[in-house]
Amino acid sequence: MRRPTKIIGQLWVLLDSEGQWIDDIDTDMIFHNRYLHITDIDAMGQYALDNLKGWETFAQQAKPGDMIMAGKNFGAGSSRQQAVDCFRALGIGALVAESFGAIYKRNAINSGLPIVVVPELTKMPPGTFNTGDALMIDLVTGELLLNGELTFRGEPFSRVQMDIYQAGNLFEYGRQLEQ
Repeated sequence: MRRPTKIIGQLWVLLDSEGQWIDDIDTDMIFHNRYLHITDIDAMGQYALDNLKGWETFAQQAKPGDMIMAGKNFGAGSSRQQAVDCFRALGIGALVAESFGAIYKRNAINSGLPIVVVPELTKMPPGTFNTGDALMIDLVTGELLLNGELTFRGEPFSRVQMDIYQAGNLFEYGRQLEQ
């Protein structure tokens, strides 16, 4: 079964209380270490972002298909897989950021969670993106369509990223290669 290459959802824009991009959101802010004893992926979602000031109730409000947009270096820090799995548990449609922590990016790709890099995202005028906006992402072209009107350019998926995404995750992709 092919997964959609165009994703549509409601946007959550991670800004601070002053309306500025939150950069360097680390894996402890995404999924705090006090929850590391949880091994059931489905139970991880309820704790997503609850250690990020101003976003503690995100998990209770998010809906499957919603997308998250953040500033620079999203997922910095440890190789904590739970920081990817908590979003998968919530059914988050995609993560969009100017950049991602290297290990986080690899974990997300390997888990089949769509992540899209938008260079210069944080240089766009304040208020360009708002929580509640409708966003469509074309994973093939990297095009983002905001509220059906404004078009932005992100980085398209690489071939291997698309192959892993279409397979569902890295393990399923490996199984397909064996056949």
